[in-house]
Amino acid sequence: MSSGCNDVIHYRTFRNDDPPALARVWNEALTGRGAVGLPTPSALEEFVFAKPYFDPAGLVVALDEGTAVGFAHAGFGPDEREAAVSTQTGVVCVVAVRPAHQRRGVGTELLRRCEAYLTGRGATTVFAGPMRPLNPFYLGLYGGSESAGFLASDVAAEPFLTKRGYALYDTCVVFHRALNTSVNVVDGRFGLIRRRYDLVAGPRRGVGTWWHECVHGPLELLDVRLTEKVGGQFAAQASAWEMLGYTQRWQTPAVGLVDLEVREDLRRQGLAKFLLNALLRHSQEQFFACVEVQTMRRNEAAVNLYRGLGFAQIDLGHVYRKI
Repeated sequence: MSSGCNDVIHYRTFRNDDPPALARVWNEALTGRGAVGLPTPSALEEFVFAKPYFDPAGLVVALDEGTAVGFAHAGFGPDEREAAVSTQTGVVCVVAVRPAHQRRGVGTELLRRCEAYLTGRGATTVFAGPMRPLNPFYLGLYGGSESAGFLASDVAAEPFLTKRGYALYDTCVVFHRALNTSVNVVDGRFGLIRRRYDLVAGPRRGVGTWWHECVHGPLELLDVRLTEKVGGQFAAQASAWEMLGYTQRWQTPAVGLVDLEVREDLRRQGLAKFLLNALLRHSQEQFFACVEVQTMRRNEAAVNLYRGLGFAQIDLGHVYRKI
């Protein structure tokens, strides 16, 4: 992140020949644990440019004598039904500047131009750091198992944003569970759960909202569901995906858990714990070494559930709001 003079830097919006240069900027600027390395620009195509709502005007590139030295990207979230994009609320998803060009005002100008893009298209509120449901881009490339805003482990993000008029808005906790120890959780309710419910697993079959399918489309999700033996009604579900890009970064095979849901009238009966235990055991049997899950810090029930299953906090994700 940067501050200072930027009179020799040229700024323009995205062009179709930019991806190789953007991948190089990404790899130099985003080196933390939560960013996937990009050996080629193909992942940017898959996770960013292929989105049906991608707008080249929302991605700003900084160039020094024709060479890309930074970029920033902004977008919008969904409407209330998650059936279309709403331009009422915008989010700055990434600001990346090559180390040699930091502290020269490049990041500041990139951020300013993203804000102008968002407000120019009707946004009345601007956030920084993509987090569900305000996460149009980069799930699978930054943040971990879900969109985590900007990670606390990227220590430059918070001072950069707070200095430029943003305040902390919300926080999620990033948990890891190592699979080199037993995951055989004991709970007296599990016997009754086995008698009442079937455990069914299979690939995701396009059951989410339009927005969910757009954001999660590149991920190969495995859905694990509990259904009632009598009547077959839904009881609980969670999804898992193989975090291939992060496996390369962390040098350990990892699984991400998302979309944990328990039917409202069946909560506090041990179903989430049973389902997560089954997913952990399955991941261990498939020779994965680590499972990541995220939850909002204010969700005390979920935080306690994950800690009780042996998860440990490894990071925090922050969303900031423009004051």
